[in-house]
Amino acid sequence: MHDAQLRKPTAHELMEMHVEAMFTHDRNMRLRTINEPWPGEPPAPRFFLGRTIEGSALCRFRYDVPETLVRQLEELCADEPILRDLRTKPKHFDVYMHLLQSERFTMGPCYLVPDDFMPAAQVVSVTRENMTGLLRGGLEWLASEIDYAQPCIALVREGRAVSVCRSVRITSRAHEAGLETLDEFRGRGYAAAVVAGWAMAVRKLEGIPLYSTFWDNLSSQSVARKSGLSFYGVNFTII
Repeated sequence: MHDAQLRKPTAHELMEMHVEAMFTHDRNMRLRTINEPWPGEPPAPRFFLGRTIEGSALCRFRYDVPETLVRQLEELCADEPILRDLRTKPKHFDVYMHLLQSERFTMGPCYLVPDDFMPAAQVVSVTRENMTGLLRGGLEWLASEIDYAQPCIALVREGRAVSVCRSVRITSRAHEAGLETLDEFRGRGYAAAVVAGWAMAVRKLEGIPLYSTFWDNLSSQSVARKSGLSFYGVNFTII
């Protein structure tokens, strides 16, 4: 087991794992592409800011952002205050948007799945061997990703998967969760069960299970809250 798993990582370490899972980097730690496990390489955002509950802030920049602009943004990032509310925009939000001449941004909370979080219902692993029977009635589209988005854990009702959690960003240190629950099966605790099962599978691979979402995705935040996930920070990107 890695040393990082013998103790709980700090919020700053978790944010580092998060950004490295979300985006590929070059040797200068500049962002290159979105780190999707399946084929295709969409470009990364030009700017990433990770604010943590410890007060530290982590910033990364795409490879094509000029150095003079990087230095300006780094100074602003260093002035970000301790994060107290997941809905609060960065202190220098308006300046970031102006400097990068953009009107498009994303923001959302980031969580660690605790190692003592256990599934409250029976879950199963979905692989190419058993996916045909399980991924029907609404989740057929997951079949094209099944070889890449592993582990993939499902809760089954009436012979089909109704809630699925899988790895949608993967590094040697951490996995980010992707969660899907069919509309008619929401509100029953199924999402929490598959997140817990997925996290157990990731830890067996000696990875850290991370869960993040967008600030306006209230249902996803509700899953995190009801599951007792550990909030460690908020990510912010400018496209």
